[in-house]
Amino acid sequence: MSKLVPLDVAPSFAPRENAALPERLIEGNPHFKTWELDAALAEVAKWGQIRSGIWEATQGTTVSIKGDTFEFCHILSGVVEISEDGGESHRFSAGESFVMKPGFVGQWRTIETVRKIFVIAS
Repeated sequence: MSKLVPLDVAPSFAPRENAALPERLIEGNPHFKTWELDAALAEVAKWGQIRSGIWEATQGTTVSIKGDTFEFCHILSGVVEISEDGGESHRFSAGESFVMKPGFVGQWRTIETVRKIFVIAS
């Protein structure tokens, strides 16, 4: 098994699709698509699993809760505004990256349908 995994930003297989959980929905009717591209155990670093893939969301606002999860995101297309409870709001668009650390709680507002690369350690 190769230790180098290219990430295809336009996967040819069907994504997992779902909608916002009612208890996390603030505004709109966002729908999500997830193409999980790779997963690995990372017990040495005390993370249970690291996953990477492509995620897409339509317009709407939801509550984002990371819990014990660390997530790196790189926006491929679209525009989002993320605001941390008690903190600032940040707008991200194509070509920009950010990290949401464990314990993050806030709002994720998709302004234009967004597609991102994600790497999640949980």
